[in-house]
Amino acid sequence: MILTLVNNCPYPVWPAIQPNAGHPVLERGGFFLYSLTHRSFPAPTQHWSGRIWGRTGCISAYNRFSCATGDCGGQLECNGAGGKTPATLVQLSLHHGHNDLSSYGVSLVDGFNLGLTVTPHEGKGVCPVVGCRPDLLATCPDRLQVRSPHGHVVACKSGCDAFGTDELCCRNRYNSPQTCRASSYSAFFKHACPSSFTYAHDTPSLMHDCSSPRELKVIFCH
Repeated sequence: MILTLVNNCPYPVWPAIQPNAGHPVLERGGFFLYSLTHRSFPAPTQHWSGRIWGRTGCISAYNRFSCATGDCGGQLECNGAGGKTPATLVQLSLHHGHNDLSSYGVSLVDGFNLGLTVTPHEGKGVCPVVGCRPDLLATCPDRLQVRSPHGHVVACKSGCDAFGTDELCCRNRYNSPQTCRASSYSAFFKHACPSSFTYAHDTPSLMHDCSSPRELKVIFCH
């Protein structure tokens, strides 16, 4: 299987890849993609799970690298480090189950920084395109906005990120499918992108069992 990351945005994106514990780092965990370019690489042949996101507004100055969104500790190659919220996340679990299934989803549980989709090619079974295409920066509620020093909205926080309550973060007594509920903040994301996860125990509308796809494409600004 091939993994392809496509930058369809009119600006550069710095994709980042973080494996779950015990899985190898792919492509050193991060790289640069010019606008309208892509990078393909072989996926692991064994079971692998992790996440992919896009970093935006990155600059390298005074021997320091930093990104306006999705920053992974100030480095180009994340090498297993996670990203700063808010960021649109792709969650992958490759080569699991007896039918060589690949599961993929898009999560706005940690907020939104750019639109993207996951597009499978030549899989068997149920292999929908999932993602979040609209530019939610344009419609992000005031209390969730993250602004650059120049005043532009660069990301949209989750309710949890913005207010930090147990209820919005589905923590402690709210950490179960019975008590973790949608909020007006998660509903903003869900209304725009129904096939994405918008809070911890969310169940998106598009489920799938995609067996042996030849390629999985993550397309930024699709």
